[in-house]
Amino acid sequence: MYGVTDPAVVAAVRSYVKLLRASRAVASRVEVRLHALGLTLTQLGVLEVILHKGPMTHRDLGRKVLTSAGNMTDLVDKLEARGLVLRVRAADDRRQVRVELTAAGRAMIEELFPLHAGDIAQAMAGLNAPELDQLGDLLRKLGMAAAQAGAERPLAEYP
Repeated sequence: MYGVTDPAVVAAVRSYVKLLRASRAVASRVEVRLHALGLTLTQLGVLEVILHKGPMTHRDLGRKVLTSAGNMTDLVDKLEARGLVLRVRAADDRRQVRVELTAAGRAMIEELFPLHAGDIAQAMAGLNAPELDQLGDLLRKLGMAAAQAGAERPLAEYP
């Protein structure tokens, strides 16, 4: 495989490619409904997190939806322009701004999220319940190991 002979590296690359392809295939299936509503997966994630966890700061939202602070500002700007969220300064600390759902945003995500969850289930219907549980366990294990490896040793510098 292009000069790579270590079987562990070959297996890792093949699995990585399969993971990306599967992820993209599932995402493309679930994004259809969102695109029709003019939403991205990340925008939906912001609305969903606020629905289930309550109002949050940009920083906390960014951590939950795995996006940068700069991107979070853009996401919130766009959702705010659509009247789905608003920024509210904390009464006890005016430096702190929380993002919360508007009535329109709450109505949208409460109606949309069950449909989105159904779209995810349909897109992942190629696996049965035990296989989905196994996949979840393996992905959690992979994520934790990759995060730990990244904390212990940075990637080698590029040529």
